[in-house]
Amino acid sequence: MPRISKEQYYLNIAREVAGRSTCLRRKYGAVIVNNDQIISTGYCGAPRDTENCVDIGVCIRKQMNIKHGEHYEWCRSVHAEQNAIIHASRLEMMDSTLYLVGVDAETDEMLSISEPCKICKRHIINAGIKYVVTLNHDKVNKIDVKKEWTDKNIGEIQKINGKWVSMIDKE
Repeated sequence: MPRISKEQYYLNIAREVAGRSTCLRRKYGAVIVNNDQIISTGYCGAPRDTENCVDIGVCIRKQMNIKHGEHYEWCRSVHAEQNAIIHASRLEMMDSTLYLVGVDAETDEMLSISEPCKICKRHIINAGIKYVVTLNHDKVNKIDVKKEWTDKNIGEIQKINGKWVSMIDKE
């Protein structure tokens, strides 16, 4: 049996971490690695000492039929990326890699695309994380945070003819 790559190794760990998620829609697991050492892990769940969606049996976003990527302020969960970042120091995270895996909570199938939301992208940038590794249709996808997000203003704004223009309404 061939040896798995380091990317697959850490993605497999992120998949296991996702198993602790308490979200009724999506289970995400995040692993932050620096110099081949796991710095932190995180999964989706309600804030400490509050009730989890799996325990109360209700997902407000699901109940209101909110589309993926919209109205995260109505979600009870702290995202996996956020939890992993909260539990590590910025010095440890500088130039690190965050591995992220998403799983459908109902089918337990891996999501074909796992990408951080815009809020998590902002946290990842400020944490000093250099790369984000996800699976995209079973292929390892390595995102260079500076080139893909920072330099492109997370796709939110763009300078056109010398003026800043919002790209949000263009999505």
